[in-house]
Amino acid sequence: MQFHDHGYVSGDPRIQPAAGLGVHRPEELPDEVDVLIVGTGPAGMIAAAQLSQFPGISTRIIERREGRLVIGQADGIQARSVETFQAFGFAERITQEAYRITEMAFWKPDPADVSRIHRASVAVDDPTGISEFPHLIVNQARVLDYFAEYMADGPARLRPDYGYEFTDLEIEEAGEHPVVVWLKHGDEERTVRARYVLGADGAHSRVRDSIGCTMAGDRANHAWGVMDTLAVTDFPDIRTKCSIQSEAGNILLIPREGGHLFRMYVDLGEVDPHDSGAVRATTIEEIIAKAREILNPYRLDVKNVAWHSVYEVGHRLTDRFDDVVVDDGGSRTPRVFIAGDACHTHSAKAGQGMNVSLQDGFNLGWKLGHVLEGRSPEELLATYSAERQVVAKNLIDFDRKWSTLMATRPEDLADPSELEEFYVRTAEFPAGFMTEYAPSMITAEATHQQLATGFGIGKRFRSAPVMRVCDGIPVQLGHHARADGRWRIYVFADVDGEAARLAEWLGSDPASPLKAVPDGVDFDAWFDVKVVYQEPHNDIDIPSVPLVFWPETGPFRLRDYEKVYAADPRDDIFEARGVSRAGAIVVVRPDQYVANVLPLADTSGLAEFFRRLSRSA
Repeated sequence: MQFHDHGYVSGDPRIQPAAGLGVHRPEELPDEVDVLIVGTGPAGMIAAAQLSQFPGISTRIIERREGRLVIGQADGIQARSVETFQAFGFAERITQEAYRITEMAFWKPDPADVSRIHRASVAVDDPTGISEFPHLIVNQARVLDYFAEYMADGPARLRPDYGYEFTDLEIEEAGEHPVVVWLKHGDEERTVRARYVLGADGAHSRVRDSIGCTMAGDRANHAWGVMDTLAVTDFPDIRTKCSIQSEAGNILLIPREGGHLFRMYVDLGEVDPHDSGAVRATTIEEIIAKAREILNPYRLDVKNVAWHSVYEVGHRLTDRFDDVVVDDGGSRTPRVFIAGDACHTHSAKAGQGMNVSLQDGFNLGWKLGHVLEGRSPEELLATYSAERQVVAKNLIDFDRKWSTLMATRPEDLADPSELEEFYVRTAEFPAGFMTEYAPSMITAEATHQQLATGFGIGKRFRSAPVMRVCDGIPVQLGHHARADGRWRIYVFADVDGEAARLAEWLGSDPASPLKAVPDGVDFDAWFDVKVVYQEPHNDIDIPSVPLVFWPETGPFRLRDYEKVYAADPRDDIFEARGVSRAGAIVVVRPDQYVANVLPLADTSGLAEFFRRLSRSA
């Protein structure tokens, strides 16, 4: 964490100084806003948190509830989400209060007595070490609390406007705020005009309906009861994530944070497709009775149920994630977007709902910020639906297979170990690391991928250890990247090579992307440029480092020492991420996905890539 750059800070450094519209933010919901976000679920809150870093943009997030979420249904936090939390500054704090999953036990009928269950195997949760961050379990409400804190402490001073219910919207053809939104606030009816609207209002989204998006998919005709409970039991793995398959049905057991609470997804069996949802009337007593039957010979003495529900497995996806219909594609840019459960629904057992929704909101938030600040053309916004709909489709395909296996009786599987083998084989997907964005205006072709094979273009930037040159402290390179809307340019080089010529071009050539930054604004406010040298950190003389890697920032023109790094000899990033010893430029998007890999000498390629992202393009 860096601070004191604008003067001495004696208070909490996580609270950024108010700026722009955040200085005198109106208490009441204005009649006109730049961005109106409907819904304070994961997708809406992370988008608002990202936009809190753009204090010149008027953003409001509304919620029909009267206050914060108390009990959230989602609880699984995949490692990719924890990486994202790091960018928002709360990965360490939420990890401290969460339950951490390190392995999963698979229980099956005991061959000696199939009426009883036994532990058949145990699988490591992250067998390949895909991330330095853990797989967590924590209440969704706490995740939203952290995002609420981040946006309230951001320069725009955002906070939810509770008690507002969305009723409808209309998009006019002209005007600076062309989206007319109708709301209810108690007995009052309100009209708000917005430049852009994000509907993050859940599976029954009214925003989705208002722009004519349709949900298509299927139901598995299988029901599950879910309960968060406190209980006394002699089941030995009650504090371990478990798949329990028995003659009586199946359970997915998820230990919860706090050391005592746990969640059970209890198999209620096949559902008559014509039952009109009658299975949802299943009582908590019936769910508990079924759980006891499945757990035989172990006892389950339930003391308290914090929350429970019954749901039928379904997989549904919208035809698009914005208001632009197929026939209008390319003729106009979107004004209204949907995210999260508003555009994709699936089972809860793969732990993907909140995680994928978070990446929806993160993907869109910075793009809205760049367009509204004039950094990028409106065409940038069309990449949101193009990128995220593919991810949602892949998720639904995965979840359909996983949820089917979870509901299958052991004797009906082609292979008795099919479930656990699928869990291990596909571990990278549910962890959130299989997303790979296709080439577009913000993701280049993999022309020079061989220069940095471990930083896959279109995939998330995978951090690795480096040494900070100024003080010899080992750090994770990716952990310094904050959700501040900046593009990142990582230069991998040696001291005496092309890096100096690249730095000269970046700092002085009119074609450099850094020259697009307005006068009076530090280039560092738009671009985070870092260098990673191959030499040992003690062999690097910081005053000799090109100034673009050691810039002056802030009103006092202080030097930023945390942009110059060296390979850690104990875990060389050049080796670990397949970076060419001849050097490479790795360009990373504000949402942490690799956008381009280029040779150090390819300044024209770097200029052309960012030229397409410029408003003037």
